[in-house]
Amino acid sequence: MGLADIAAGIEVTDRQRERGVAAVDDTDDSLAERLAPFDDRLPCDPDAAATVVDAYAGGRAVDDCGHVADVPAVTAAKTLHLLGEQVSPVGPTGRDIVADWLAGRLSRSDAIALAGVGERTFALAAYIESTEPLPAARDAVEGALETERSDPLDEARSDVGELLSATNG
Repeated sequence: MGLADIAAGIEVTDRQRERGVAAVDDTDDSLAERLAPFDDRLPCDPDAAATVVDAYAGGRAVDDCGHVADVPAVTAAKTLHLLGEQVSPVGPTGRDIVADWLAGRLSRSDAIALAGVGERTFALAAYIESTEPLPAARDAVEGALETERSDPLDEARSDVGELLSATNG
């Protein structure tokens, strides 16, 4: 096969087709209204879920989000998990231990002891490890959970320019 055979059928045009951008603008809907279609799959009502999301995006801890929304802290954690947030109460090793328990490789008491957590924390970790987030619900809150978190130590750190001027001066 020669180059002419490969190039056969290729056209060169001087303009592209306008395809446009598909966009859905839900900015007029409140967060609770956007969460309403997931009412039967969220552990709390859409208004409480919206309050949890707002509090979490504002930088509050998960248990504090529950207090603000007047729901138990575990309900706030489950809500945030279903919306795609990483809120597991255990670290990577703890998650592996919970996965081993879910797979039947460990007894519950051994798994709790190895994870070094209490019954309630273990139950929440098991829920998170065994329940998939709701991608469509995550899309519904897109933007509300994407906050630019500031670093409280940012002012205390110097940048490379300051470091170089200090060593050359």
